[in-house]
Amino acid sequence: MTFSISKHILSGRRGTAQKIWFTLFRLAAGINVLALFAVIAFIISKGFSAISWEFLSEMPRNSMTEGGILPCILGTVCLALGALAVAFPVGVGTAIYLNEYASQGKMVGLIRFAISNLAGVPSVVFGLFGLAFFCTVLNLGVSLVSGALTLGVMSLPVIIGASEEALKAVPNTYREASLGLGASKWQTICRVVVPSALPGILTGSILALGRAAGETAPIMFTGAVFFTPDLPSSVFDEVMALPYHIYVLATAGTHIGETRHLQYGTALVLIALVLGMNLFAIVIRSRLRNRNRV
Repeated sequence: MTFSISKHILSGRRGTAQKIWFTLFRLAAGINVLALFAVIAFIISKGFSAISWEFLSEMPRNSMTEGGILPCILGTVCLALGALAVAFPVGVGTAIYLNEYASQGKMVGLIRFAISNLAGVPSVVFGLFGLAFFCTVLNLGVSLVSGALTLGVMSLPVIIGASEEALKAVPNTYREASLGLGASKWQTICRVVVPSALPGILTGSILALGRAAGETAPIMFTGAVFFTPDLPSSVFDEVMALPYHIYVLATAGTHIGETRHLQYGTALVLIALVLGMNLFAIVIRSRLRNRNRV
């Protein structure tokens, strides 16, 4: 009888503790969501008046106080997609090697430790690295290709980490079944493991794409400029970019007060652009996931 009462009391305490922790988790999630919507609502309220077809389709004029941000939009898209084109194959290939081929030992552990540390390096350090290596040593100068390579290097740790976790999540029975049917290890990886892990790999790529599109410090040293009168015609041209454009208007412009609404409008366009890229990648990921289920 005493044992049953003690067990009931213990169960009640566990249930109460569980409810308290779940309430705290819901509260934390609610605070994050409210903060996100508050920031977005603030930017919309301040910058929506600047949004127009002229703002989205024309070049800046009159010391950035008139015209539009078309070269900034194109430059941001080119930099983000260029970074993804550099980081995605290298990152996924590295993850495949570490998870499928490399002998698990101290060296592989050291490599994973280095990748984890790289993920926490401030973006300005990657910018200085890009300036020293891509712009100076490789003599690429301040250009679209230098900025994309720098953003690609910065995105590598995120893609490698997410891709490796996605590969680890693929059941070993998939590999054993494929090998048992006579497939080689390479065929198993290409036709079974990677397609099964692709939704998770794309999740990491989405995170890397969003970060690359919104970074300022790496591109201000390697690819972005205050103003250029022409749209980029090659990968060796300088480009304008939305994050750097916001920074210039807010800190280094000659008419900071007059361009306040343009600053918020540019920030709103940047958020919408990143959201659009992420939604496009999410749709592709969902289709691949549904196809794999079938």
